[in-house]
Amino acid sequence: MLEMKNITKCFPGVTALSNVSLTLKPGEIHAIVGENGAGKSTLMKVLNGVYKASEGNILIDGKIVTPQGTRDAQKLGINIIFQEFSLIPYLNAVENIFLGREMTIGGILNKRKMQEIAQQTLNNINVSIPLNVPITHLSVAEQQFVEIAKALAFDCKYLVLDEPTATLTPTEAGKLLSVMRKLKEKNIGCFYISHHLEEVFEISDCISCLRDGEYIGTFPTANISEDEIITHMVGRSLEHSYPPKRTQDLTQNPIALDVKKLIDINGNENSFKFHIGEIVGIAGLVGSGRTEMCKAIVGAYPYKYKDVYLDGELINFTHPAEALAQGVGYLSEDRKKHGLFLNSSVKDNITISSLKSLLNKSYFVSRKKMEEKSLEYVKQLSIKTPSINKIVSELSGGNQQKVIIARWLLTRSRLLFFDEPTRGIDVGAKLEIYNTIQTLANSGISVVVISSDLPEIVGISDRVFVMREGKITANLVGDDINPETIMQYSTGGK
Repeated sequence: MLEMKNITKCFPGVTALSNVSLTLKPGEIHAIVGENGAGKSTLMKVLNGVYKASEGNILIDGKIVTPQGTRDAQKLGINIIFQEFSLIPYLNAVENIFLGREMTIGGILNKRKMQEIAQQTLNNINVSIPLNVPITHLSVAEQQFVEIAKALAFDCKYLVLDEPTATLTPTEAGKLLSVMRKLKEKNIGCFYISHHLEEVFEISDCISCLRDGEYIGTFPTANISEDEIITHMVGRSLEHSYPPKRTQDLTQNPIALDVKKLIDINGNENSFKFHIGEIVGIAGLVGSGRTEMCKAIVGAYPYKYKDVYLDGELINFTHPAEALAQGVGYLSEDRKKHGLFLNSSVKDNITISSLKSLLNKSYFVSRKKMEEKSLEYVKQLSIKTPSINKIVSELSGGNQQKVIIARWLLTRSRLLFFDEPTRGIDVGAKLEIYNTIQTLANSGISVVVISSDLPEIVGISDRVFVMREGKITANLVGDDINPETIMQYSTGGK
């Protein structure tokens, strides 16, 4: 049995964890939930030896252990798979599984033996993936399975999965949950960290909740409801998951973007309109062409033909920077890779695209103006940060997303594309993002939301386009905006 007793972790000026105690039994799936910034990942980094606890102990079968780092934790049977994988892209699955622990005979790599063990490990969890192609050629789900095999190949007793389904399709997520059930059968204990409460309730035996670095409680999954867990997570009851629906017919508003014809590289043709102040959801299965279509509009994806008008004027953006200069912003689904300068401050991230408007009389960037504008949007969007000089990577996911929104607002955007806006964001922060989106729309900004989360599409949208195989198959309004109808059009059932 693995125990974390009275764990406290302090950083300069901040107590990230305060007296947290958790237990993980062999063969148990123990979910850990909490808002971004609750301390979940910090606790796991203490378990993994990345951080040293300020107070408290880790025990395995009653004996105190003190992992000095990842490799030391692995020797104790503890393996953690974080959201950012530790795989080497140009190596294949076998090479990644045995990296740093290669098997040799007389100083020569025993490739056959390593291949056999890798294959057997994957067979044990009913997973089939190509072993001899570079990792970069595998899907995210397949890379996830390689990470799991990497742990299992070396006597893993306790496995931690941190947001394992954040970037997976529903089918891939289902496969991962099946793998977890296999691990349970093999008596491997799992800590499962996730914002997807439906998965937590499907897979876990018990649920522990953290809030603001403190332990709230551990509850048998069968004895608690999703609403009760949310209340424990956020410290208050969320009566509504989404803002109240707007009832006015926004298609009577002037047209903001008129796509008369857009032909993609595969020959699929679409035409549609976005109206001022409207929230349009774009739904469809992964691979349906949602992201590609919207990226083509802002010049971030190739196309064959484009006849598009912004406020009545013909546009032909060839780069997102051109779109931004005309007030059209695109918030990528991967905010860390394409949206943020992670090692820069909140202030720098907010102002980076508007420096020309922040010049002083000598034509130098005015630090005073940067600070004033940053503070203005931090207040307007309720960005939780101790300072505008805080490094943005240290903020929670929801607040990072708000920093990007602040940047686009400062550029005076009039049309914003949000691609998977709440991916990896906790339930409390999601509502804040939804409220922000509706506030933007109420101010006259047109908002397009691309999402794989059907309840999100239904809850936030005034109108919904459904895509299938590169084409818009439905334009839904009113009561037709429901999960069943959207799924029928997504799969070709209508």
